[in-house]
Amino acid sequence: MSNGKATAKGFEQQKDDLLFSGRKGSNDRYIISRLLEYVKPYKGLLVSAIVITLVGSILGPLRPFITKLAIDDYIAKGNINGLALISLVLLIIILLDGLKQYAATYLTQLLGQKAVLNLRMDIFRHLQKLSIRFYDRNPAGRLITRATNDVEALNEMLSSGVVTIIGDIMQILFIVVLMFMIDWELTLIVLSILPLMVYATLTFKSKVRKAFQDVREHLARLNSFLQEHISGINIVQLFNRGNSEYNKHVAINKKYRDANIKTVFYFSVYHPLIELLSSIAAGLVIWYSGVRMLKGDITLGVVISFVQYIWLFFRPLQHLSDRFNILQTALASSDRIFRLLEEKDTVKEPEKPETLESFRDEIAFNNVWFAYTGDNWVLKDISFKAKRGEKIAIVGATGSGKTTITNVFSKLYSLRKGSITIDGTALSRIPEQSLRKIVGVVMQDVFLFSGTIRENLSFGKPEASDEEIRNAVEAVGADRFIEKLPGRYEYRVNENGSGLSAGQKQLIAFVRALLYNPEILILDEATSSVDTETEQLIEAATATLMKNRTSIIIAHRLSTVQHADRIIVMHKGTIKESGSHQQLLAKKGLYYKLYLLQHPENMHLRTG
Repeated sequence: MSNGKATAKGFEQQKDDLLFSGRKGSNDRYIISRLLEYVKPYKGLLVSAIVITLVGSILGPLRPFITKLAIDDYIAKGNINGLALISLVLLIIILLDGLKQYAATYLTQLLGQKAVLNLRMDIFRHLQKLSIRFYDRNPAGRLITRATNDVEALNEMLSSGVVTIIGDIMQILFIVVLMFMIDWELTLIVLSILPLMVYATLTFKSKVRKAFQDVREHLARLNSFLQEHISGINIVQLFNRGNSEYNKHVAINKKYRDANIKTVFYFSVYHPLIELLSSIAAGLVIWYSGVRMLKGDITLGVVISFVQYIWLFFRPLQHLSDRFNILQTALASSDRIFRLLEEKDTVKEPEKPETLESFRDEIAFNNVWFAYTGDNWVLKDISFKAKRGEKIAIVGATGSGKTTITNVFSKLYSLRKGSITIDGTALSRIPEQSLRKIVGVVMQDVFLFSGTIRENLSFGKPEASDEEIRNAVEAVGADRFIEKLPGRYEYRVNENGSGLSAGQKQLIAFVRALLYNPEILILDEATSSVDTETEQLIEAATATLMKNRTSIIIAHRLSTVQHADRIIVMHKGTIKESGSHQQLLAKKGLYYKLYLLQHPENMHLRTG
């Protein structure tokens, strides 16, 4: 019961942006300052867009003013030539307004795409630096949402948000100035509606920001669920869980729908309210203008221009609400993105690094303790040494800590207690890049990237020549299946190697390791998921691969490690026994029991 509560609590905490350990809380000023860092390299585009927008914002408000002049000064007085001239002026203003909109839109879109490109690159670069522990506790779908949907919200703000807001504000100011120039009494009537609109907009702001934060959170959860279930679709189908998982998806989807409906509700109230206030303002202007026209102290041109100004005045106010929605969405997305970029759970580089050019003498585990969470120790006081050229096998039951030794030695996780040294240099002081050059790992679960067979083979050594690749493929025996593939080395691998067998993927992993040519080789259950024929191929290839190399072989099948120089037997995170195959059998301890379990045909050894 307590575990269930803990899991539920952890899932709820994920709602607060992945338990990021960086900045707490939200600060719009800080977020905007961070965003400006991505805009600064393209400030020329931004300044040009702002200048064009500011200068061009007078063009729209001039049109009702020109209309007033045309009616009162030319139509009313029958001045045909003057009417033709002012009509030409109006046409030029309309054309310039269209040109302004084109230039401003192009520049802001260009600015948005360039800035967002750099942001995407920073996110991907940072994701590569984050520790494996971070990925253990954060679902991939949520991170994908940060790098796609949230970034796209920023792009929308940069492309059609900030500059447009500046233009709308300037247009409103010009409209108010021109209205006062034409008739101050009618202007005050129009502005009398403004306090109600400001109040409605501020209320709308507070409601819609929270609503859009909920939308993004539920979208991230939906993406996480979809990513996880698409990746594990075979398990869902094999265990006939389609209906139950569908119901879970329905529940998550409904929450996402409800969050969106809430935003729709706010907009469905806000926009008609603005339209209603605009109509009230227009009605008041027409009524008051009619009264004054009966008295003869206002012209028809003034009335018509003011009716135009009312719609022109309230249109940018409506635009401002839409732009504000974009701004609020972008700020919420930016908050999550910058929390991710500020995540401190990264792979720590040593303060005083000691680069290793090669491996010369000895690997030493000295009283190593490790736990993935809390004090739930997976490794307990582990100590052993491996000399250069020695082949060390580590065996034990599932959960005994075998793979964890690989994880800590590869610096995928940091040690809690004790130390690991290579040639006397502490692992904590060796830079990752230096360590990766001398240590190669072949994992049990081989991951293949979308691309060609050649690209996957040379993943660790992209500069490998065709001859090097062919030699490595033949050494491992992978040529037997590669030559049969359509296109052979140019055969395109689907996501995670779907279409290839587990054994074929393992052979590709061995070719990768052979091309990478590490001085220290780690084989983590490398033959556990292959058939007997493929296992024989791999065993022949590994014999060549391990020659003159220090090798650490993590194995479940004892038949694969009998020729190791030394076998270390793990049990519940501790080393129980150590020795050669024959020595361990003679001890009749844990290794002896494991051997009999896997080879019942040798039960006579109990009495032999």
